[in-house]
Formats: sequence, C-alpha cells, structure tokens
Amino acid sequence: MVDTILIDLKALMVEREDCDAGTVEKLRSGLAQGKTQYRALRDSADALKKKVEANAETPVGKRWHLKLGVAQYFLGHLTDAIENFKQADGALANFYLGKALLEKQQLDESYKAFDKAEKSGYNSNQVKLQKAGIHRLRGDVAQARTILKEVESQATHNPEYHFQAGCCFVQEGVGDKAIQHFEKAAELDPSHTGALFQLGHSNDLAGNDDEAIECYERCLNHPPIHLGLLMNLGILYEDSDKYDKAVDCYRRILHADPLHEQARLFLKDAEASLTMYYNPEAELASNRFNQVLEIPVTDFELSVRSRNCLKKMNIKTLGDLTRVSEQQLLSSKNFGETSLNEIKIILTAKSLRVGQALEQGASGERRFIPTQQLSEAEQALLNKPVSDLNLSVRARKCMNRLGIASLGELIHRSADEVLEAKNFGMTSLNEVREKLRQMGLNLRGD
Repeated sequence: MVDTILIDLKALMVEREDCDAGTVEKLRSGLAQGKTQYRALRDSADALKKKVEANAETPVGKRWHLKLGVAQYFLGHLTDAIENFKQADGALANFYLGKALLEKQQLDESYKAFDKAEKSGYNSNQVKLQKAGIHRLRGDVAQARTILKEVESQATHNPEYHFQAGCCFVQEGVGDKAIQHFEKAAELDPSHTGALFQLGHSNDLAGNDDEAIECYERCLNHPPIHLGLLMNLGILYEDSDKYDKAVDCYRRILHADPLHEQARLFLKDAEASLTMYYNPEAELASNRFNQVLEIPVTDFELSVRSRNCLKKMNIKTLGDLTRVSEQQLLSSKNFGETSLNEIKIILTAKSLRVGQALEQGASGERRFIPTQQLSEAEQALLNKPVSDLNLSVRARKCMNRLGIASLGELIHRSADEVLEAKNFGMTSLNEVREKLRQMGLNLRGD
C-alpha cells in the first residue's frame, strides 16, 4: 500500500503569505496525518516569527501575524496566539481570537472578538454557535437555546450545532440526549475534538475505559490538544497498566505548562509504577480470596438471634466478620457464646476466622461498623457517600476499587491500607486527607 502523501506544512504556512479558512482546514488535515507533521508546524512557527519581524513595518505584516497566530493556536500556545491575532485583525483573525480567548475562559473578551469577526464578514451561523457556547458557560442555557433555535437549519450538516446542543443537554442533566448530539457531531465531522472529548468523558464516567480511551486517542490526532484531555487519558492509561503512555501524557502537559503541579505529581507516580513488579499468580490468588470475603452472611443458615445481631452491627459479608474482634461481637446485645460459635463454624469452613483482618492488617473492603455510641448527627455524617468529598477522577476510581461507599468506611481505613489500592499514590492520599479534614474527619491512625 502506498503511503498517503503528507501535506507540506512549510509550503502552506511559510512560503505563501495568504491565509483564509481553507488554509486553516488544510492545516488541520495535515496535522491529522500525524508522523512528523506536528514537528513541521513547530518549525514553521519559528520561521513565521522571523517573517513577522522582517515585515513588521510593511503592509503584509498583518498577514504573517495571522499565520503565526494560527500556527501557535494549533500548537496550543494560546497566549502567544492571542497577541498575534490582535495584531492581524480581520474576520478570520477575530474568529480565532475568540476561540483562543474562549479556551482561556476569558468569556467577555471572547464574545467581543466573535462580534468583530461577524461584522468583518465571518460566517454568521458559525459565530452564533460560538456565542451560544459562551452563554452556556455563563450559566444562561436558555439564551444558548434561543440562539440554537435561530440556527436550527444547521442541524442537517453542521457538527458545531450538535456539539453546542449536546453541551446544553449536559448542563441540563439529560445525558442520553447529549450523547445523541455528540455522536451526530462526530458523524458529521470525525475530527470534532469537542464532541470526541465529551463522548470520551461520558464513557469515562460510566466506567467504559476502553471506549473512553478510543475517543480520547482520536482527539490526539486533531490539535490543538487540551490539557484536560491529556490528564484524563493519562489516568485511564494508568488504570489499564499502560504506564509508559501515561508518562507521555503527563510529560506533554508539563511541556505546555511547566507549573502544572497535578501533572508533575501524577508523572512521579506513573514513573514509579513503571518499575513495579507484577505477579499475575499472586493477583489471581488475591482475587479469589477477595471473592470469598464478598460472600454475604445471609447465604448461610444462621439462627434468628445471630442474624438479627449481625444486622444491627451492619455486618453484611464474611469480610466484615474478619474485621471485628470476638469481644466486639460479644459486646452486642443478645450476642452470646452460642452465636459466636455458630459464626466460627461458618468462617472455619471458608478458611477464615473472626478478627483475621485485624491481626493481619488486611485491607479488603471495610464497611463502617461503629465501635462506640454515636449521636444522630455523627452517624449521619459518617453515612454520607464519599462522592460528597468531590474527589478527582483518580481518587474517585480508587474509592470504587476499594469498595468504599461512605465516609465511615473511609475513615475506618489507614493511610497504608488505601495506598495499597492500584494507582493510589501520595497525591491522591493527600487529596483525601485534605477533603476529610475540611469535614472534621481523619483516616484511622492520622
């Protein structure tokens, strides 16, 4: 098979001074070819800087500012791109100035730039769709909807229309309709990174890691590449044990933003994971053991007294029984030696014993079992879901892996225990500690 001929980005960007919407689309197509194209654009940007300096006082100077701004925009150097777009002026320059300012969340300035673009002759429908996005980001979904109604004819062919409509549904909490619009946008334009990112994000939240990675990776072929995309993809790569790819994502973030503290910490964790030894036989044995710990106590024939006592203590699985002492069981009202012996027989049949996890310092799933009387307010706080902590994606996934659903279950764990979770490093631990501290709580032993 003959390789596709690469678009000559140097000829496109440096050897001609003209620049229009067609130039931008050809640039996007060239970057989508991958290989050495991204490096070619960086080289072109360096050459364009010299063109700008050489033509600073000439009539064609603005055209070179425009081309340099476009190159910097697609390289992700938004601050520099903004300055060059301001020097260029004109419909195309103002439109991409608006997009660059929008990426920087400078909504008011972005709106003004899009206004100028429309007045200078840029496609009115495209401008209106961008303005709809600004209204939505301001929290005014109703006004965004009004604009979408004005350009409803765009639904048949314009991917941006479906992207903006999908984002409105996201903000309104109607996920299924949002996904339908994002899928339509990606169908109309397979390189629409906004739609691809949203599809990846929705799969990420649903736990469909493979589908999420596929969508995110498709985004990588169509610069500019956003740092949030690289962060999400890096975390997913870690979850899939692709630590080398995760490292690459975090390094790319730091290349664009050397002060990105979260990326720096995640990079350190991912690099450490590259040297970890993996024993598949040990993991298989561990998984089998965990499955035994997950067996509900209701699966066994227990006396009514024993069943009621376990229910009052919130003991639901065999694993829960390994995490309480005989003294704790006997301290429960109506739980005597007969009930204790009944429990021991069940556990012995599964090669377990009461208090085993306490003796071994095991870190299996731990439900909150109060060892002292708590007030209603204290009990209500500890029964709150861990989702109330608003943890990052990585920390939230680790909570799911550990089977931790409530704050009570979380504070029953020690720092060493939570650190045993896959991809749960010091960065996530410090995050959890800080979130708990804000609620007046701590991990066990802290």
